[in-house]
Amino acid sequence: MKFIHTADIHLDSPLRGLSAYPNAPFERLRLATRHAFERLIDVALEEKVDFMVIAGDLYDGNWDQFNTGLFFVRQMGRLKAANIPVYVVLGNHDAQSRMTRSLHLPDNVKVFDSKKAQTFLLDDLQVALHGHSFKVAATVENLAVNYPAVKESWFNIGVLHTALEGESRHARYAPCSIAELEAKGYQYWALGHVHEQWIRRGQTTIAYPGNLQGRHIGEAGARTALLVTLQENVIKEIAQLEVDVLRWHELNVDITSAQTYADALTLLGEELDRLLADAPPDRSLAVRVVFIGQSSVHGALVSNLNQLRQEVLAQALQRDADRLWIEKVVLESQPVPRRTVDDGLSLKSALADLEALAKLATEDTEFLAALGADWAALLTTIPSEVLDSNPDLSALKQDSSNGLSAQIIAAIPLVMASVERA
Repeated sequence: MKFIHTADIHLDSPLRGLSAYPNAPFERLRLATRHAFERLIDVALEEKVDFMVIAGDLYDGNWDQFNTGLFFVRQMGRLKAANIPVYVVLGNHDAQSRMTRSLHLPDNVKVFDSKKAQTFLLDDLQVALHGHSFKVAATVENLAVNYPAVKESWFNIGVLHTALEGESRHARYAPCSIAELEAKGYQYWALGHVHEQWIRRGQTTIAYPGNLQGRHIGEAGARTALLVTLQENVIKEIAQLEVDVLRWHELNVDITSAQTYADALTLLGEELDRLLADAPPDRSLAVRVVFIGQSSVHGALVSNLNQLRQEVLAQALQRDADRLWIEKVVLESQPVPRRTVDDGLSLKSALADLEALAKLATEDTEFLAALGADWAALLTTIPSEVLDSNPDLSALKQDSSNGLSAQIIAAIPLVMASVERA
């Protein structure tokens, strides 16, 4: 026996972040959630699944366009022709939808009651599905506690749209705990609402499939549904179904090795090539480019961010104008620290020269005054963390005039050692 568990489809939800891209095919982007759902129906037919579960947020709020609902009816008709039933709980977005209230669905689609928990039985498969739909969007009570008792010797599936304990990224709708779900004794909990895939295997398996199509950079990476395979009422496999048509990526470009502006663009191009090579060829890619690392090129990038964005767009267009789009360009790189290894070498050289002068010093007051000025200036360049860790050096900085020649000769090894440690 096989079934598909999906949730958070958000049909016709707009994709955000590509409006500034000059060549983005907006019609294709607008229909991305439809195309992903259509692919899922294709998989259901190919796999000849026994049924499908939709754990909430089929729609995306109070849309007035009935074309969205008619598209869903058409896809359900495809499953009806193959004798595949579909079981749906309404989530917070569905509760707002005008289509939920007034659109008649094919008879192979069963929607769980919103007044109380309800059970649907598949007698030939000995499967019991328990669910409770949202009546209003702001459903904040724990629905799970009132789900029906387990049907003994059958495979029991709880279908619930919920913010499970510890999940802080989504609104706290119908909150419940893992312990409460396990206490019901169901073999599988088909959850929705959280857009990242999460599976907890055990005597009671609890799963979020994730949403079906990423809609912005916050939903990066593969978006999925789950194909669950059972044998004699025992879960044998949970397979990930990747049916998204556009995939969001955050691409880090490390410019640490870049010596010139052109070098930074070369590194960008190499990362874009790698991304295209690794991604499935039938996926479009929406990319946020993030420059990272410490580089002397940082200043050149900062000085003209608009030109940098145009350069990034050009790099994408020349590689695959139809498949690769830039969502945003972010500069998180840093300039090279002012004190480098070369600075350390220069400081050592200066110390050696100063030591030689100190050894030649006589009672010539003018010479000693000049030498003292150089010594005082040198002490001011020593980093505060070096002085803090070496009381002797700190004391020298407070009084650099006492027995100058001898003091310098004695202090040089201290300063040299401290510089090497720093």
